[in-house]
Amino acid sequence: MTRQRLPIGIQDFDRLRNTNSYYVDKTPLIRDLIERGDHYFLSRPRRFGKSLLVDTINALFTGQEALFRGLDIYDHWDWSVTYPVVRVSFDRKYNRPEDIERNLDNQLDLIEHAAGLSSVGAAGAVPERLQYLLYRLHLKTGQRVVILVDEYDKPILDVLEHPEQARANREYLRGFYGIIKGSAAHVRFVFVTGVSMFSKLSLFSDMNNLEDISLDPRFATICGYTDADIDSVFAPELEGLDRDEIRTWYNGYNWRGETRLYNPFDVLLLLRKREFRPYWFESGNPAFLLKTLEAKSVSLRELENQMVDRSLVSKFDVEMISAEALLFQTGYLTITDERQEGHRTVYCLDYPNREVQLSLNDEVLTYLNPKHIVPLDEGKTLRALLEVNDFEGFAETLKAYLASIPYQWHTTGDLARYEAWYAGLLHMCFRAIGVDVRSEEVSSQGRSDMVVLTGGQVFVVEFKMAGAAEETEAALEVALSQMQDRGYAEKYKDRKEPIHLVAIACGREARNLLDIRVQPVG
Repeated sequence: MTRQRLPIGIQDFDRLRNTNSYYVDKTPLIRDLIERGDHYFLSRPRRFGKSLLVDTINALFTGQEALFRGLDIYDHWDWSVTYPVVRVSFDRKYNRPEDIERNLDNQLDLIEHAAGLSSVGAAGAVPERLQYLLYRLHLKTGQRVVILVDEYDKPILDVLEHPEQARANREYLRGFYGIIKGSAAHVRFVFVTGVSMFSKLSLFSDMNNLEDISLDPRFATICGYTDADIDSVFAPELEGLDRDEIRTWYNGYNWRGETRLYNPFDVLLLLRKREFRPYWFESGNPAFLLKTLEAKSVSLRELENQMVDRSLVSKFDVEMISAEALLFQTGYLTITDERQEGHRTVYCLDYPNREVQLSLNDEVLTYLNPKHIVPLDEGKTLRALLEVNDFEGFAETLKAYLASIPYQWHTTGDLARYEAWYAGLLHMCFRAIGVDVRSEEVSSQGRSDMVVLTGGQVFVVEFKMAGAAEETEAALEVALSQMQDRGYAEKYKDRKEPIHLVAIACGREARNLLDIRVQPVG
């Protein structure tokens, strides 16, 4: 196969097709979308190909036939008919509703000019101006209008840290989007994309005819690359790269489809640079996510491999931002399993791949204490000490590390929350370096705090809180008894590897590790 150009950063379908660039053909799904209905909403994380998808739909409806030669849809589309398109993209900073209005005015100016219509400029508010534009385009062309909105939620996401501004921007957008439903007689097709799934009641209350396909299995692969895409479309670029490593590092996103997906940004940069790095993670700023986790006293350990109600992952609004929904919708967690529990559908959420697992845990640890040594170094030291069974050195290193972390994440007096705090820190240290660590592993009689598999050994870890230093011995006894009585180690005996029960006592008053006791399993 002939090598082609890697379309890094290209969101323009025309440019992609005219520069001999690789293209994963999404037109079968686009055709299915258009044949099934006419008002859609799609949520996907950043850099997943949403803008290219919108531009492809734009090129299709405007009749750019040459761009589609050789693609699936070419022989299934009436190229003799073209449609007027109103395309709006929120790709600026929007700190105030006035910023949105000014930008939309400019975009509508350009659309009017391109269509040969006189500009109404500041003659009316933007929503009314949009309404008039749809009417005029329909009247002039005789065809109803296609409306494409990219990054619909950016004006709100930009100011989530300032709820009053976020609410003001939301209210403005609600009025703007409401015009679309009110102009149904002039509208042929609507496609709206963004990162978040804002509640229809809060943002699309006047546009409730949008069909949300974000978790529709039929369109799960409309953005992103599948394994089959990598092996076929990008086959000329794979020589010299470990195919299994590509899969481990970058594959894993799922929106209830039959196959898992790669973020295109990761794949294209890997193929260009030939080096495994967290390209997607490094291209964003998770500052708001970290502040949200801190404000809600949520540990990553509590969020991974978690079963949540279906409604939870799609609930998002200025007044209600759950950590689970935020992590899922922004691409840091994905759906790994689905099941029915009575009349409820629940999803299991977990990291999509190695890139996110390593990077997010490292980022959280750095956020907790930016002045401390690199979290990766700390995790590597702790792992090395465990592997040589230097439990005293392990305890001293962990104690020093815990002492360096400001105790701002958990402030409740609940002992269980204190235990989760300490377990979460150790968990993140190991996650950040890729150690196989399993939190809250289920046995027949309960859940262990943590199981660490490293160096050909198994370490079952249980944290217990001691109110004061004199309660240390009792806390260690309780931890060991619990691990023994509930058989936490049983499921690992068939590995034929040494197993250690590791009891860790931490002090509420001391706010640190008090002591550690280890017992081998015979």
